[in-house]
Amino acid sequence: MTEDFSQSLTPPVSPSASDGLCELSRSRPPCFCCASARDGPGQSLSLEGYMMNGIMKRLLLRLDPAPADYEADTVEIFGFPWTTETALVESTKMLFGLLRQRLLRLEALVQASSHDFGQAGNLHYEAEELRQHCVLFLQYVKVFLHRYLEVSSSLEEGPTHPYEGQEAQLPSALLEELFGLTLLIGRLKDLPANLQSAFTMQNQGKVIFPPAWHLLHLHLDIHWSVLEVLHILGQKMRGQVVYAHQFVNLTGENLTDSSLFEAHLCSLLCDLTGLAMGKYSKVRPTEALASDHYLCTCTKELWLLIMQLLGHRSKALHTQSFWSYINQLLQPLVEGRPPAEQYAGLPSLCKDPLGFTWWLVTHLAELAQYGRNGVLQTQSNWLEQVRMHVHCCLSLCLLWEPSTAAVSTLWDYYSRNLVRQTPTTVPWLGVSGLGSVCRTPLALMEQARGCCSPGPLRSPGHTQLYRSATSFHIFLRVLYLCLAQDSGSGAPRRQMKGRIYSKFSAKKMQDLSEAGLMNFLLLFMVVGRQVELEDVAGRACELLGHLPASCPPGRRALVWRGQLALLLLFQERGLDVGAQAGWLASSFNETAKEFYDKTTEASRRLALWGPLVSYLEGVAEVFETSACLGLSQEKLLNEGFDWLLPACRQSELHSALGFLQIVLGRNGEKKRQGEGGKEKTGERHLAVAAALWVHFFPFLRSLRLSLTPPPQLADAAAGFTLLAFDLPSSAPNDLQPRPVLSIMQCFGWDDMLHPLLVTRYLPHLLQNSELVSAMGPGPGAAVPGSAQALCVRAWFRCVLQQHLHRNPDGSDSRAGRAVEEQLAELTRLVLRLPEVDALLQRAGLQPPAGRPEPSPALELFIKAVGRVYGGLEVLSEKSALVGRALEYMGDILKYIKPYLVSKSQEGMQLAYWAVGCVVKHWSPLLATSRAQQLLFRIVDGMLLPHSLPPHDRALRSSLPLYLQGLSVASSVSQSKGVYLKKQLCSVIRRYLDHFLLAAPSAGAVANHPVLLGACEGSPSPRGAALRRTTLQVLCDSFLQFKGNAPPPRLTSVLAFLLELLRRNADTDPLLLTVPLPSLLRCVMLVNEPQVRKSSTEALQLVVERCAAASSPEPCGQMISVLRSFVEENEGVYDRLVYSTLETVALLDPRVVRALVPDLSLSLRTTEHKRGQGRNAALRSAYKKLLGQLGESGQAEMVSLDEG
Repeated sequence: MTEDFSQSLTPPVSPSASDGLCELSRSRPPCFCCASARDGPGQSLSLEGYMMNGIMKRLLLRLDPAPADYEADTVEIFGFPWTTETALVESTKMLFGLLRQRLLRLEALVQASSHDFGQAGNLHYEAEELRQHCVLFLQYVKVFLHRYLEVSSSLEEGPTHPYEGQEAQLPSALLEELFGLTLLIGRLKDLPANLQSAFTMQNQGKVIFPPAWHLLHLHLDIHWSVLEVLHILGQKMRGQVVYAHQFVNLTGENLTDSSLFEAHLCSLLCDLTGLAMGKYSKVRPTEALASDHYLCTCTKELWLLIMQLLGHRSKALHTQSFWSYINQLLQPLVEGRPPAEQYAGLPSLCKDPLGFTWWLVTHLAELAQYGRNGVLQTQSNWLEQVRMHVHCCLSLCLLWEPSTAAVSTLWDYYSRNLVRQTPTTVPWLGVSGLGSVCRTPLALMEQARGCCSPGPLRSPGHTQLYRSATSFHIFLRVLYLCLAQDSGSGAPRRQMKGRIYSKFSAKKMQDLSEAGLMNFLLLFMVVGRQVELEDVAGRACELLGHLPASCPPGRRALVWRGQLALLLLFQERGLDVGAQAGWLASSFNETAKEFYDKTTEASRRLALWGPLVSYLEGVAEVFETSACLGLSQEKLLNEGFDWLLPACRQSELHSALGFLQIVLGRNGEKKRQGEGGKEKTGERHLAVAAALWVHFFPFLRSLRLSLTPPPQLADAAAGFTLLAFDLPSSAPNDLQPRPVLSIMQCFGWDDMLHPLLVTRYLPHLLQNSELVSAMGPGPGAAVPGSAQALCVRAWFRCVLQQHLHRNPDGSDSRAGRAVEEQLAELTRLVLRLPEVDALLQRAGLQPPAGRPEPSPALELFIKAVGRVYGGLEVLSEKSALVGRALEYMGDILKYIKPYLVSKSQEGMQLAYWAVGCVVKHWSPLLATSRAQQLLFRIVDGMLLPHSLPPHDRALRSSLPLYLQGLSVASSVSQSKGVYLKKQLCSVIRRYLDHFLLAAPSAGAVANHPVLLGACEGSPSPRGAALRRTTLQVLCDSFLQFKGNAPPPRLTSVLAFLLELLRRNADTDPLLLTVPLPSLLRCVMLVNEPQVRKSSTEALQLVVERCAAASSPEPCGQMISVLRSFVEENEGVYDRLVYSTLETVALLDPRVVRALVPDLSLSLRTTEHKRGQGRNAALRSAYKKLLGQLGESGQAEMVSLDEG
């Protein structure tokens, strides 16, 4: 092992680094040392040890183990400089390897040491240096865990920095190293005799010790440090279990931080008990109490450290106490049975087990006298006696009537101790628990109510007061009983009130600690519940006014809580709160101004937020508990909020808007309850509403276009909308005369609003049946009839823009997930709108059951509008629905433009699909003069841009929708039908070319978007029209020969044509014969096998379907096409024409028979023009054709020979 960590290794920081960067000089770390221990009253522990250096106190209070050390960027450990903040993470194994190296080197010194006194000094200093290196490293581990370890959650998403991955593995790696360290040093009971003899070297005035002494005490340091490190690690992990993964993988056994702590603790207690047992064997009974159980003060300190650590863990973590472990350890010894497995190794031979147990427990109990700083404490129970005395006084007051003289005496005592701040002498705080500060005004009021409701004498509430309440709280119960006496004159009550008032002065108020101020407020709350409340509250305000204006923010928060608690008491009794609220408003306003001031330091702003948020919580409690809002509560909503709200950061704004939502909700609730139906109801709420409009609404409106709107913004805006609906006259002039409509435009209908805001805002309103009813059509509606259409348009836009807020890599963001969840609820409510529901019913469509998905619901709505329009016959109704549909849709191209800019594949897929649904299902509607401009923009912008953007997949899947819709629109448009037909041809031409491969592929042809758009299950006039247009474009642009040269990609084009004919069972000769000339030319001129096969199969489909459609007569349309074919090619391709017609004759001889006169005439004309007489080759080819035409063909051959 020493070779693995030789001095040739290279540390993370070069030793040649600047000395100024490395913290080379630091205070000596605490360690076990009995050389400096002194046995004297109150001081018997080493000054260099852990207790006297405050290590235990800092550990239990979760403070930095060494606040003055390790402040530099680098730290020297084991003679090498390391980066302070990362060394333990990046070099865990190396550092612990160096620790083991030093430990083994110290063991080697012990083995090599001799009795040569000349070498004793050198050995001492070398051993001391080795030990200091080890102790220093152990202290660094504790400091690193406290300062730098960041525990990450397993739910965090996204890539992490490599260091974060190493840091996440540190707890497991550290656990394995600690376990390995305990195995290396072994147990105290197993140490060799030469080491255990070093326990007896203390208190001999030595300053030079052999290496054995240093090694023994290093073992003690390591044993304690393992427990301390595991405890700190458990605190940092916050309840997460740490597993030693490598150990588990190798052995299959579980090793966790808690199991290692438990195992090491039990073995250490067992070994310490065994050492004490060895010492007890040499103690006489007469000397038992005078002889300690420890071998040196270091083992005494180790006992004390374990005792205090286990005591703290028992209270904080609810684990076993120290005495529970001792009981488990000693009970089997007394009973003479083997110890439990975890205490294996305890010596079984003991000369007097029972006597040893008494002796050990007695001396261990004496250790409880030490405090956390290692100093003996003299405990006093005087405060507990005071609490007992006051408790007895309360009991007597319940048995007899209260004594004013006794209460006055108690008050004199408490008032004298009012300003003391030492926790052990402040009677206000009692002793156990030292009281608790009420976090809210309502809690303070409830605590005062509890003091004014003492339980019966033998009730559990009364008997447990000694344990659950402070002496001052018990006194308040006594005071209440005194004030509650029913005396006709009321003199005792006034006398006691005067005594209380007289004890307070400006100086005493300024000297009050925070705890004293808390109890001052509680005192006046108790007095105010029984004496004249206005007088008590006024006096309290007057006294609180003596507090310095620059009092700490925490104390200011406490004062406000007390003021609001008094205000709650006013409200409970139905008294006007104007005076109290005015005092509070002034103080709150000044604090809010300071919070807003740009020159206020960040630390000061952070401190000021404490009282400000306390004010928000307290005022919210006032509104939540109010029986009515006619007690001047509006004064609590003052101009301070004009300063506070703009200064709030995101997290602070969350609290402020949450408060606003509570006030808005409470105001609306009280308004709807009507408070008995009195006419003054409106007046009571108008004052609160006016304060809300003035101090809150302008700020909300300034946030509405935020790119990161807080969720509470939508909630608060919805609250203001309902406020305007309930009290329209309360709204400001700039929202009149239709305040609801104006607010909905601001927060719901504006196209510039973030979908996150809209999808959270509108559901609040659409859930309100009264508001939705008011949106209906009619002159009496509070909101115009177009309001529902505008809600639909906002929903339409949010559905289209639902993918705008994803992360750049396409993954869900927090905003995106929120939009998705809120949009589902908005979709459900939009489908329930009366106007939308009526459309669905008229169209014969049912909304989906359960929670609808936004995109399918949008398609359902689009279909419904299209169907309803198709069923209308009255022109005025059609015109009205066109206008309504355009209002539903809004500027759809503007909504989807961000997708086209960002090239988001998922967004473009949604955009093209949604617009395609509109074009398909609303095609007759879009063809009207009022809507056709939108259709033109769609075609120009999305289908026929100057250059095709790289969004093939999005366009490919949606193109059939566009083609089907444009085909219908071009056929029904009265003014722009020709133009639309031309645009449709352009679209087909562009995308036939764009998606058609150079070489035919079955999959590419079968899934060609133009083909999919032109196909349908059963033929219909609309589908036939699109197929006719497609065939026409195909023939005009893709099947045109240049002389004898075939067009490019002929194989793929013919494959497309064949697939189109196969998939559709068209029988109209006018449609079928559109590609016939091109097919005849392909059969005639191209001999390439694949082309000939495809063209022949397509020709067969055309001829056979035309024949079946015109049976029993030959197809006239086909005859006409064939005649034109013969005329165009006579004299040029005569023999090829005949061979092509042979193919046709095999399929339908009738149509060729009809051409025989024309063919014969053409033959003679050709021979005549050439002037060479009969052309034998030409006639032979013609006769071959005639031979396939039966009798009529034979007759024509005879006629031809005779002629």
